[in-house]
Amino acid sequence: MTDLDAPTLALLDTCSQASLALLERNLTPHGILAASRTEAAEARRYTRIFGRDAAICVIAMCGSGVPALEQGAVASLDSLAAQQAANGQIPKYVDPEGRDADFWYLGCIDATLWWLIAVDHVRRHGQVGPSRWSAEVGRALDWLLAQEHQHFRLLQQNEASDWADIMPRSGYVLYTNALWYEVKRRYALDHAEATQHHFNHLFNPFQRDLPEYHRARLLQHYARRGRRDPGLYLSFVNLAVVGDEGDVFGNVLAMQSGLADPAMASRIVDTITQARASEPYPVRVVLHPLSCQHPLWRAYMGRHQQNIVHQYHNGGIWPFVGGFWVMALAKLGAHEMAWSELVRLAQVNALDDWRFTEWFHGRTLSPMGMAGQSWNAATFLLARRELLGREAAYRS
Repeated sequence: MTDLDAPTLALLDTCSQASLALLERNLTPHGILAASRTEAAEARRYTRIFGRDAAICVIAMCGSGVPALEQGAVASLDSLAAQQAANGQIPKYVDPEGRDADFWYLGCIDATLWWLIAVDHVRRHGQVGPSRWSAEVGRALDWLLAQEHQHFRLLQQNEASDWADIMPRSGYVLYTNALWYEVKRRYALDHAEATQHHFNHLFNPFQRDLPEYHRARLLQHYARRGRRDPGLYLSFVNLAVVGDEGDVFGNVLAMQSGLADPAMASRIVDTITQARASEPYPVRVVLHPLSCQHPLWRAYMGRHQQNIVHQYHNGGIWPFVGGFWVMALAKLGAHEMAWSELVRLAQVNALDDWRFTEWFHGRTLSPMGMAGQSWNAATFLLARRELLGREAAYRS
């Protein structure tokens, strides 16, 4: 551990205890809720077991040493598996009483990816056997493989169909394919090397190395035209349309999964740091938010004035993504920086008497979204676990 003074260590300890307590409060017999029960959370259906939210929480709950959370991790995966679609898709969310499941408008692709990652984690670190959920895993993988391009070995998707569900990313999406590579590694799926190769050519088209595949060269040509190298992977590539707004979460996951080589990972860290994306709190999820004049702007982004510039997925500060930022820094060996960012993460969760606020305005820092956000607690615990070198880290 880096040298931290006593008050700072006390803050980290307090945040750990508050995080565990929040997860226990948000736990039901059927699994972990996305946020604490409030009138606002009920109205917005945050009192559901979300595929992506719950899976991230499961990874932190399994290995926590808290019996209720260890059991809740398994219950969360069970509840999502019980409502799996016949085609293999894991729901966007399920009712905690098991009465209904929701699959989003255009298909929620990342719920299935996160569920698979969480299953692998619990199999390795929990009290279940290696064959638990085998049938459901097989169907989930088949559903994803059906959406994989047979040469690029990357998943394809509609826009607004992952965690950034009111952002116009479509086609080959950075965030989704970083998760897909993680799934391929964990389950020893075929063509993982091809996935990594094409990932780096499509999402980083500014390198000198030209791809052999003629369609990849065409996509690279369109992606480069009229643009400068942003020092990051593009957020999506879809024929003649690409995203250069600076998707922090997708780039962080690319570093964490090992898709980015050391040179690319260093460039990503430098770009995010120079943009001061983690000041004063980690981390803004877009470096260059899309205005309503931007060609990629969609009318749905302005609904309820939610996803306007510096808000929500369009440049808001999301503490749970800050946890992944800390883990990626730790993986790269930047431990001093990672500890500093972990302290900032504890500070932002502590605001308003440990409110664990969902997200903050990227400029005014106004607290937005729901209180008692479960995955804020989860990724803080995972980030600290990673820095302490403990078992049951995100990937060990």
